[in-house]
Amino acid sequence: MEKEQILNKTQEVTKEVSKEVFTAVQTDSIVKIAKAMTFSTLIDNPLILVLLAIVLFYAVIKRSKFVLLFLFTLLSLMALVHFALPESVELTSFTTYLPFAFGCLGVASVLIYFIFIKVE
Repeated sequence: MEKEQILNKTQEVTKEVSKEVFTAVQTDSIVKIAKAMTFSTLIDNPLILVLLAIVLFYAVIKRSKFVLLFLFTLLSLMALVHFALPESVELTSFTTYLPFAFGCLGVASVLIYFIFIKVE
């Protein structure tokens, strides 16, 4: 009987923890976090600065085109989410997502050009 109680308690705790984790990873939460980020908050965080410096150092020293393109994609998508997505979900329409869609098409075209067309 005691083992069943422990199992039931463990299942309940696991359900609560997984619910909290999944709500933090939902698209709305990620967009809110990305919109709340500013350049100054990124500069103030030393962990992000060290991580970016290490990745940039690796990309420049090894001349890795793919790492540089990854950094370009990451930074441009962060900028697109911050500047092009609307603030509230209730007031969205097709035209409010056009700048974001065209920005993503621009990023994709740059990636296609440098990965597939331009050969060194």
